[in-house]
Amino acid sequence: MINESRIVLNNGVSIPQVGLGVFQNPDGETTVNAVREALSVGYRHIDTARIYGNESSVGEGLRQSGVARRDVFVTTKLWNEDIRQERTREAFLESLDRLGLDYVDMYLIHWPADHWQRAWEEMAGLYEEHRIRAIGVSNFQPHHLRELMTISSVLPAVDQIESSPLFANNETISFARSRHIDVEAWSPLGGTGGSLLSDPHLLALAAKYGKSPAQIVIRWHIQRGVIVIPKSTHAERIRENIDVADFALSSEDMAAIDSMETGTRVGADPDHFDF
Repeated sequence: MINESRIVLNNGVSIPQVGLGVFQNPDGETTVNAVREALSVGYRHIDTARIYGNESSVGEGLRQSGVARRDVFVTTKLWNEDIRQERTREAFLESLDRLGLDYVDMYLIHWPADHWQRAWEEMAGLYEEHRIRAIGVSNFQPHHLRELMTISSVLPAVDQIESSPLFANNETISFARSRHIDVEAWSPLGGTGGSLLSDPHLLALAAKYGKSPAQIVIRWHIQRGVIVIPKSTHAERIRENIDVADFALSSEDMAAIDSMETGTRVGADPDHFDF
């Protein structure tokens, strides 16, 4: 069992700091196997979403793993069309059914789509009914968080945002933390098809620490206090991505990775998206 670091959220719930993401993983054997493999090597945090189309496979991988449900932190997300159609409760129950679970550990608003304010109210109700252990948001900018805090007394546990060495998103991270909201990073390794992991600076650091470039970046996120959700369907990379507890980056090397910032997103702008 790999030694995992955990973060205690603002409602007292503990979340493993490294999770397995399954974005773009196909429904079926690929995702079932990835989840089962991750749980077998020590992951205790799986992050999916209704729009990924693989919730049923995540649930099946969890069941096949033999790991007790209470020991695994499962996140899924409310999709934009369900937000716009104001069917939060129905969408949540459908996700539960696909997962084959009677609760989830975290439920997130996936994007700040029209009527997200009403969705948050419904999610707060589900939280109060103990159907969800924690609720949060994804892709919320500081102005979205400000508005949420004016309309609800229920504080998001997390804001899941794009963050990598190339787009650290520090302004949003700083704002969220100032309000006791933890941050999760999607595309933590620079995004599918990106060139981050072949950057010469990261290759040099990988050689220095005897680790892979991906392990260097995941360790950078951990030392920033960010919850990180790398995705992979390959057993070797799944094992590698969580094997980051046996070294620490120096402050100089953390700063060197910080300096890779480009200010350019690989994903959509939360203030201008069309899906």
